[in-house]
Amino acid sequence: MKLEIVSAEKNIYSDDVRGVVAPSIEGEIAILDNHAPLLTSLQPGEVRIIQDGSEDTYLYLSGGFIEVLGNHVTILADAAERVEEIDEAKVQEAIKQAEEEISNSQSDIDLANAVASIRRDQVRLKIVQKRRSSNRPPSVS
Repeated sequence: MKLEIVSAEKNIYSDDVRGVVAPSIEGEIAILDNHAPLLTSLQPGEVRIIQDGSEDTYLYLSGGFIEVLGNHVTILADAAERVEEIDEAKVQEAIKQAEEEISNSQSDIDLANAVASIRRDQVRLKIVQKRRSSNRPPSVS
C-alpha cells in the first residue's frame, strides 16, 4: 500500500509499505493492506512504518490526521521528524526552557503554550530514549 506523510512545509515520506502504526487519539492504530476507510486525529507520538525486507522506520509525529482510502494512507502531520535525527540534548534544553516559561508565564495563553511544548518534547524524548535502548547490542554475561 502507498503511504504519504506530509506537513505544511514539505513531503516527509512517500513509499510503498507493508503497514503503518500511528498514535490516534483513541490509542495506537495499525493499518495494513485493504484497511477499511478511516479518517481520525493523531496525537503526538511515534509512527512506525513497516516495510518488506528492511528495518522498520520510526518517526516522531507532533499530531495531525490520518486518512485511509483504498490502499492509500495519508498522514497530514503538524510536524514530523525521523527519530534518528532528533537531538536528545536539544530536546532536554527545550523542556528546561518551557519549564522556565511556565514559571514566568503572564497569561493563561502563555501557560497553555508552554505546557503543550513540554508535552510534545517529553514525547520526543521518550521516543528517542526508547529507540536508542532498543538498538543497543545485548550485554554479554
